[in-house]
Amino acid sequence: MKTIDKIPTTKLGRTTELVKTGVKVGGNYLKYYSKKAVNPNTTKDQLNEDNAADIYDGLKNLKGSALKVAQMLSMEKNILPNAYVERFSLSQFSVPPLSPPLVRKTFKKYHGEYPEDLYDTFATQSVNAASIGQVHKAIKDGKKLAVKIQYPGVADSISSDLAMVKPIATRMFNLKGKDSEKYFKELEGKLLEETDYVHEVRQSKEITSACAMIPNLRFPKYYEHLSSERIITMDWMDGSHISEFAKQNTDQSKANKVGQALWDFYMYQIHILKAVHADPHPGNFLIDEKDNLIAIDFGCVKKIPLEFYTPYFELAVKENIDDSRFFAQKMFQLEILREDDSPKEQRFFSELFHEMLSLFTRPFNSEVFDFSNEDFWKSITELSEKYSKDTELRKMNGNRGSKHFLYINRTFFGLYNLLHDLGSTIKVRNYERYLSQSPD
Repeated sequence: MKTIDKIPTTKLGRTTELVKTGVKVGGNYLKYYSKKAVNPNTTKDQLNEDNAADIYDGLKNLKGSALKVAQMLSMEKNILPNAYVERFSLSQFSVPPLSPPLVRKTFKKYHGEYPEDLYDTFATQSVNAASIGQVHKAIKDGKKLAVKIQYPGVADSISSDLAMVKPIATRMFNLKGKDSEKYFKELEGKLLEETDYVHEVRQSKEITSACAMIPNLRFPKYYEHLSSERIITMDWMDGSHISEFAKQNTDQSKANKVGQALWDFYMYQIHILKAVHADPHPGNFLIDEKDNLIAIDFGCVKKIPLEFYTPYFELAVKENIDDSRFFAQKMFQLEILREDDSPKEQRFFSELFHEMLSLFTRPFNSEVFDFSNEDFWKSITELSEKYSKDTELRKMNGNRGSKHFLYINRTFFGLYNLLHDLGSTIKVRNYERYLSQSPD
């Protein structure tokens, strides 16, 4: 794979790169409308392919939060056209890495010495490159290690990057009004956390220690004396990415084993720890030769405040969803309905969220749930399409819900998609077996 010798780190340099991408996208639209004028039956398929390719090519050279947004969008399989999902999915674990000279220069800048001074061996060629950093193999004292190095300039460019993508996101997700700022502040805060590798090591150790008793689940060990603010050293974990495993696996018992470990891991974090690994994309999970699940990245952990957790999961109970008075009360607590809403807005958003929650909470109202159930996924797709094309919704203020929805909903969408790809059938309340082992 082609390597990168330089990443734009100044606001001007990064803006220039995005402007180039915008010019390409504009050209794609001109080609599309020219073809459409000649042939009215021309579809947007080629336009989506071209735009997805050009946008991704621009973002992969910038890396950082701009590429992280693409990674997040790649998980929205029921919202974005498939061309974008497929192209943006490359940002999960397959982007052009830094060149070896730039790796050594970056490592020296962040750690004060070159990698070969710290490890017995260090491979300057990356084995995995993503949005915030890339991973290298190393050996020290006979132990195989994974060394994650943050890309230069990432932490310093987050605010300016988000300012550039904000107009696009505002239009894409119909965010209107001054309250939309709370979502961007939440996103900015989590991205800044992801660039603090000292913080990441600390929360990695906390969660992996708390979840160590869950069967068929493994974690790397972290080495603080070999880590710093922009460098993380951990055990090297052998395994295939969960998406590769899902494509090749034909054994239902293995799919269920991996899926149950994944489900229990998430339910234990959410319900017991009130803090969750909020980045459940395939690049963050491996499957070893014994079909154990390995979680390898804890850069994005969302703390769940009780004032959000309680009403959120009260509405995971079917009887509560169907109790109109109780439902309305929780809609206000979760900031979905507002006191200044018109009767029409209250009715519209109450019906919308009742329909959504009735569907998305189905797994929680079953003893056993089959995530390969195509009727369930067809319903999700149809519902997503219904509201994405709803002209009435676009006229209203789509800026709805607590800021905590941003990462909690993302977590559940990612988790559901992984379990669907695996084709797992899981025992919904199995995680309760570990409650007696929960931390005080």
